[in-house]
Amino acid sequence: MAQSTTRTVVLLGLAQTLAWASSYYLPAMLAVPMARDLGVHTATVFAAFSVALAVSAVAGPWAGQAIDRHGGRPVLMSTNGLFAAGLAGLGLAQGPVGLFAAWALIGLAMGSGLYEAAFAALVRLYGQDSRGAITGITLFAGFASTVGWPLSTLLELQLGWRGACFGWAALHLLLGLPLNALLPRALPPVPARPTALAPGATDGTDILHPQHPRRAAVLLAFVFAAAWFTSTAMAAHLPRLLQDAGASLATAVAVGALVGPAQVAGRLLEFGLLRRIHPLLSARLAALAHPLGATALLLAGAPAAALFAVLHGAGNGILTIAKGTLPLVLFGPQGYGQRQGWLMMPARAAQALAPFAFGLALERWGVGALGLTAALGLVALAALMLLPRGQS
Repeated sequence: MAQSTTRTVVLLGLAQTLAWASSYYLPAMLAVPMARDLGVHTATVFAAFSVALAVSAVAGPWAGQAIDRHGGRPVLMSTNGLFAAGLAGLGLAQGPVGLFAAWALIGLAMGSGLYEAAFAALVRLYGQDSRGAITGITLFAGFASTVGWPLSTLLELQLGWRGACFGWAALHLLLGLPLNALLPRALPPVPARPTALAPGATDGTDILHPQHPRRAAVLLAFVFAAAWFTSTAMAAHLPRLLQDAGASLATAVAVGALVGPAQVAGRLLEFGLLRRIHPLLSARLAALAHPLGATALLLAGAPAAALFAVLHGAGNGILTIAKGTLPLVLFGPQGYGQRQGWLMMPARAAQALAPFAFGLALERWGVGALGLTAALGLVALAALMLLPRGQS
């Protein structure tokens, strides 16, 4: 990776870590004190968060189109202002109306400032040569919960949940905005360059141009929706799921902590060994990981809990990268940002639905609810198998 590209990855990776930590990972630590102070149920706070996810889905195509036209730098800088305003509004909220309005504003920032926007910014800068850079920023932001949860907890203990929201808002203005301001200005997309590879290998920069692009887009959108439904469901319910499988609370918490490192390990694997194979093949392997882990947990119970957490985390980590690389390798860099926004709309809707829907399944079926996410993973694998592997 060239020095200038490395600099961009570091800047954008740090900015993404802040963006994820102060939005997606915020309710886990602050929902309970927030609900208690506002006089609402904790479920109401998570309902407001679901509204944010729905708003982010609508904002995605608009933000992607803006990045296609103007580059990622001005769009991402504007999202720091949106994050700051939304978090400050959350800190000032006095009831459900203020709560939902603030989360809607944060959702607008999420739709135009999280991974999809960052990936589009990289593609606008580096064209088809963006796979390594996309992987690089996910390595940074993979630690968003590792950084965000303790920092949110510390801020809440010292300043209260309102002070924590104001603190995150300040970080967007004092840290996030300068980081995004230092990103390179967008130039015309870089054309693909021929590279020397081992026989049969690919660097992922060839464009497949599927014969039926609409069908390919529908298949890809389903894959992302299935993956993000499962990821969000596990993030919300993993400790309880493992307890239903026979693990103690202490074991469930310890095993759940393996998911984050496993995600980073999966991304490191993609950055190293898997970068020499086609991104579609690595996505197929990743889609199989959760069903394999789920099968092991369903058959063996608690003794297979760690294996399940590692397989789920690693597969999810690689699929996060595939979200950026597969649209690029299938359709090319032209119009990438807007296309990415449309492809991720179903995934954002699935994210908003996942905690509630999987919670109901867990209530009814216990650990058998894993059959739902395992089936989704297998159907996603089938969808990936229908996508073209070679030049059409």
